[in-house]
Amino acid sequence: MLQIGNLTIEVLPKADKEGNENEEVKKKWKGLLIGMLKKVGAFDIHSPTSSALSLKNNSILDIYFELFVKEVEFLIHAGLIKRYRKTEGNVTALKGSLQFSKHIQQNLTHQERFYTRYTTYDVTHQLHIILYKTLLLLKQINTNGALQSRIGSLLLDFPEMPNIKVSEATFERIVFNRKSNRYKKSIEIARLLLLNYHPDLSKGRNNILALMFDMNLLWEKLIEVSLRKYKKDLKFIHAQSRKSFWQPEGGTASAIKPDLFLELDNGVKMVLDTKWKNLNGKNPSPEDLRQMYAYSLYYDAKNVNLVYPGNDASRNGCFLDKDHGGKTETKCGVINIKTKDNIVEWMKEIANGIHK
Repeated sequence: MLQIGNLTIEVLPKADKEGNENEEVKKKWKGLLIGMLKKVGAFDIHSPTSSALSLKNNSILDIYFELFVKEVEFLIHAGLIKRYRKTEGNVTALKGSLQFSKHIQQNLTHQERFYTRYTTYDVTHQLHIILYKTLLLLKQINTNGALQSRIGSLLLDFPEMPNIKVSEATFERIVFNRKSNRYKKSIEIARLLLLNYHPDLSKGRNNILALMFDMNLLWEKLIEVSLRKYKKDLKFIHAQSRKSFWQPEGGTASAIKPDLFLELDNGVKMVLDTKWKNLNGKNPSPEDLRQMYAYSLYYDAKNVNLVYPGNDASRNGCFLDKDHGGKTETKCGVINIKTKDNIVEWMKEIANGIHK
């Protein structure tokens, strides 16, 4: 999703040969992407009214805007948490520690005032500063009229906060505790929006919000969720299971990490490598096949598979013996799983498609 001023551009995650000009095709892939994001937890929110989200009708940007608004509405309704913070300035009653040098500089002719450093317990802290900054951003870039009034109401209800410069390090420093855990989803969305917003510094009119998803990671996560939920003979599954396979003298070891490593109830170990692309009937690349061969050795798996979305038929295959070129017992298949408009049915199809 790219929003440039009032212009919104959607880049759809197609994985077939259907024509782009077909509106039904566009609607299908847009709904598919939203469904995938929803099933992997990208749209989890704490608000008890999450069912009101019009996931199939809005753009993805509108959905994230509405998610953020609902989260902040929930936080305000539940009560904003307070934290202690250090404050320094002039007060009319002596409290905290007197900053003597600054007191003399500023209050030589104002003996009724004291320049002190003291502790304040209020709602002005980093979490609320980030949320307030995001609300101001939404007021500026939101083009959905239905949300604009809700954003304005939140800005009236939300305490005014100081402005800060936000970077990746700002979010990495945030530590959640028992009281602030309910802020996690709103802060995640704020991070997504604030770090992907690029103001036009030259003219100040065509600000850009760029929100792109790595379909390989999303496809991997959807397969993992599908197997956990619908594969009845699944014994265990690990995502990104890491093993070291090479190390220089005195150096750090390099590791291999298959997308998914699993074992079935019958003892069969499998390695899955997920790819969001269409082979168009061709063989996988030699690089991908060599990678799968290494996985079969290091994970003692006699069944490894490359998993793609698409309408092509799945194909069985196996590695060949290095000496005489005959077939070995180690299978390396190409699994193509046809996409479906119904995301639940598609997840069941994924679980059924991964088999010995």
